Amino acid sequence: MIYLIAGASHTGKTLLAQQLLERRHIPYLSLDHLKMGLIRSGTIALSPTQDEALTAVLWPIAREMIRTALENRQSLTVEGCYIPYTWQQDFTPAERAEIRYLCLVMSRDYLLRHFAQVQRYANVVEHRLDDSDFTLDTALADNAEALRQCQLHGLPYRLIDETYPREIEW
Repeated sequence: MIYLIAGASHTGKTLLAQQLLERRHIPYLSLDHLKMGLIRSGTIALSPTQDEALTAVLWPIAREMIRTALENRQSLTVEGCYIPYTWQQDFTPAERAEIRYLCLVMSRDYLLRHFAQVQRYANVVEHRLDDSDFTLDTALADNAEALRQCQLHGLPYRLIDETYPREIEW
């Protein structure tokens, strides 16, 4: 089984992937790690903030890693904000039957009430070197866009509204 975890920055994608690793022993690929490896190695000449260009580079690699895992009947979680909302177009119906997708979305109300807490938990799984570009305004805009895209494409999402769930079930 392949698990795709998408969503805006700071929604808990890596935390959910880590939970799947610890509870179900499913390894995960962090698209942020792949991104930084390609940038730091000089393989690509992009900055970490060029999301659309990074998606164009990272998604084909991740897609073929997913396809390889499917061929080998291996489980894998892929998490990151570089999974396009049109991802289903890249897989056959048989492949899609083996893929579970979930987009994590924080509601406007949740962000307005808990933004300081979201910032505090930013490093719960990974250490972010520079988080200065993560503001309430960017969080509101990015989460609203994620929700809009999920609704537009009929993709499943988990709306985080009242409290942050300790566990997210599929």
